[in-house]
Amino acid sequence: MQIFPCPFCGPRDEREFHFAGEAGKTRPDTTGEVSPDDWATYLHMHRNEKGRTREVWVHTPCAEMFIMERNSVTMEVLGTECLRAKS
Repeated sequence: MQIFPCPFCGPRDEREFHFAGEAGKTRPDTTGEVSPDDWATYLHMHRNEKGRTREVWVHTPCAEMFIMERNSVTMEVLGTECLRAKS
């Protein structure tokens, strides 16, 4: 088991977290027509980089989303940052 740092709640068991996607991945603008190829690329193409990555995660108990920077090879967490200002 690994301990992940929630920027809102502090260190927690990894089972409380859910991977939400690559940080910086832009969803197609759905207010207009989106081609099937563009939509499929957004849904199914991932960088899947080895080493340092930035990802969006959700801590399910507090329902907050945040950026986690980690090493995808060693699983070491390098840092986190909030997606919204703390209230």
